Amino acid sequence: MATKKTAIFTLTERLTLAAGATPTTSATIDLGSYVDVGDRQALQIHSVDFISQGATASDAINASMPTNSALLTQVTDLNRGGLVFANDRALVASQALRIDGQGGYSMEADLFPDNFGKGSDDGRFVVNDQLYLEATCTGTTTAALNVTVRVNASIVSLGAKDFMAIAIQSTAADN
Repeated sequence: MATKKTAIFTLTERLTLAAGATPTTSATIDLGSYVDVGDRQALQIHSVDFISQGATASDAINASMPTNSALLTQVTDLNRGGLVFANDRALVASQALRIDGQGGYSMEADLFPDNFGKGSDDGRFVVNDQLYLEATCTGTTTAALNVTVRVNASIVSLGAKDFMAIAIQSTAADN
């Protein structure tokens, strides 16, 4: 099905949620130099890591997040313009970080790339030219809040039928 062209490498993007109100932010990771339709070249995502930090790299997260709140982050391969439900085919990975009234933490990465893909080994194939990142905090933040998304991926060549099936599936999910 897929022939690996590279070893695993890491793509990284940081989202910063501003202080005040109920912050939401989005960003993209450009995949244009990794995906090539003519050569049936795709990106195979093996895993996605989420790292949450306060206003600076050394600040504790509870200095930015109010109690009884949640930080929600998602990675999709189509631009949905906000957070999506778990049954959305565009969803690649997501996480939730919760802080309770006593300052306790609970973090869950509730979706891994291989759950929704047809990856032959351990990943999800992406043939779109962007990954879309979305983060929101359910409470009013007291200081800036940062989430770093680390995508571990490799470049693969797909057979003509496999590439076409993934491209059609992605286009159908866009509707």
